[in-house]
This record gives sequence, structure tokens and C-alpha cells, in this order.
Amino acid sequence: VVTGDVTQIDLPAGKASGLKEAAAILRNIPGIRFIGFTERDVVRHPLVQEIITAYDRAGQ
Repeated sequence: VVTGDVTQIDLPAGKASGLKEAAAILRNIPGIRFIGFTERDVVRHPLVQEIITAYDRAGQ
């Protein structure tokens, strides 16, 4: 099990994310799955969901 959040990468500009690279390389291997979450999956305070949604919209 590998966990990570590609929205929270703090690498310098131009530096590749190992997490994104691994996902791209391993995506089509049988038995390997990638699960993504959205603001609907947040089980914290409703305000946290609104904050995540606002950042998602700003990034689009």
C-alpha cells in the first residue's frame, strides 16, 4: 500500500513528482489499483469540504 496526495506536492518547480511518475508507470499493471478521492470523501468538518472545493475550482 502506497499513499500520497498529488495536490500536496511541495517540490521545486520543474522537479518531477515520484508519486505522479509511479502512477503513470504502474497504471496498467494488473493487480495494481489507484484510488482517488474528492471533496465528497472528506469526513471532517463541512467547512473543510468547502475549502477543498474552493481550491479545486481555483486550480481548474
